[in-house]
Order: sequence, then C-alpha cells, then structure tokens
Amino acid sequence: MADNYLERHREDYELRKAQWLRKQKHLPKTTQRNIQRPDDEAL
Repeated sequence: MADNYLERHREDYELRKAQWLRKQKHLPKTTQRNIQRPDDEAL
C-alpha cells in the first residue's frame, strides 16, 4: 500500500495502547478480601 495505511494505523494503535497503559497504572489496586470461614465446616 503506497499511502502508508498500515504504518498510520500501527502508530494510532501504539498511541492508544500507551494511553491505556498509563490509565491502568493510575487505577487503585484491588485488595483480596479475607473470607471468614465458619469454625464448623460441616455447615
């Protein structure tokens, strides 16, 4: 393709990917909840 179609789309993809990765780093990390199990596991 003489009009650099693939190159432009690759650049757009890389920009979107970089923005997404930056956004992911700023999200709060989820903590694992400690589920309380009953003493009697027969329940």
